[in-house]
Amino acid sequence: MIRKILLGLLGVCIVLGVWYHELVAYGWMQAKGQLRILWNTRPVEEVLADASFPDSLKRKIELIQEIKRYAIDSIGLNPSGSYTTFFDQHGKPILWVVVAAEKYRLAAKEWQFPVIGTFAYKGFFEYDRAGREIAELKQQGYDTRLNEVSAWSTLGFFRDPILSSMLSRPEGSLAELIIHELTHGTLFVKDNLEYNENLADFVGEYGALRFLTQKYGAQSPTTLAYLENKVYGERYDEHILRGTRKLDSLYAAYNPATPTGVRESKKWTLIRQIVETVDTVDVPSNRPTVGPVTKRRRSIRRELPNNAYFVGYKTYRQQQNSFRREFEEKFNGNFNQYLTYLKKTYPSL
Repeated sequence: MIRKILLGLLGVCIVLGVWYHELVAYGWMQAKGQLRILWNTRPVEEVLADASFPDSLKRKIELIQEIKRYAIDSIGLNPSGSYTTFFDQHGKPILWVVVAAEKYRLAAKEWQFPVIGTFAYKGFFEYDRAGREIAELKQQGYDTRLNEVSAWSTLGFFRDPILSSMLSRPEGSLAELIIHELTHGTLFVKDNLEYNENLADFVGEYGALRFLTQKYGAQSPTTLAYLENKVYGERYDEHILRGTRKLDSLYAAYNPATPTGVRESKKWTLIRQIVETVDTVDVPSNRPTVGPVTKRRRSIRRELPNNAYFVGYKTYRQQQNSFRREFEEKFNGNFNQYLTYLKKTYPSL
């Protein structure tokens, strides 16, 4: 009897392995990539005690420790083992994200994963594998985009390390990044990527400004530089989101009888118009070369984006104003109350 049960279980495992072969292979690849990083990390204490490690970078690591403590003690994010270790990328990217969207609709392709749910992107620790995924998606008729990732959250399953690439960020950008990722470890709703990313962006920006104000002062150059970039970033985001609304309207006007050539022509004419009018977004205080938003501006001018770019903006930035309004109007700017409300309202993994 036991032998029959074991044989039955083996049969089920074989069937599932064949049926979910692609998912199993992808999971194994991701596990290898994550474990390779975790295996090659160094404790923060060891890095700080290393005489050969530059003092300027040590100060950034110490700043990350401050940011993390502030996020837990003052903002109310969950305690975490993350950012207690360091991984040296040696100047090389280590993770890429594939995004895909329909050609004539701002609808992202979604991938389903066990436990964590549905995602509108797929990560790869191997560049060649990401490239093969892009090629397959293009063959299936999708618009695609490949993004290099500067940080990620394992939602508390592992201790996320400090990556060496983080240390080149200015203080405000670094604070925003760390608080964003810690927010994922505090509240992550299954099958709702847009909610998760918009919330983490909102908390990251709110927390970064509070941290900078406390540490450096409201009128300090560090805080003012972050605010200037934030103002420009919001203008840029709104410009792109206006573009997504125009694209939505254009695609809604298409019908099955609309020739492909007409669809393509109208689509790329509008996208080119959105890109060319980026220059109408004012850069604050004659600071045209500062901040990550400048990189976005240069990137969009360098390579004409497709639907995958605009879908990414809808995923990450579309709900920003709704979070801000809810926070200010319903909770009078009391963040601890707001976070408690969110935790009770939205079950987290």
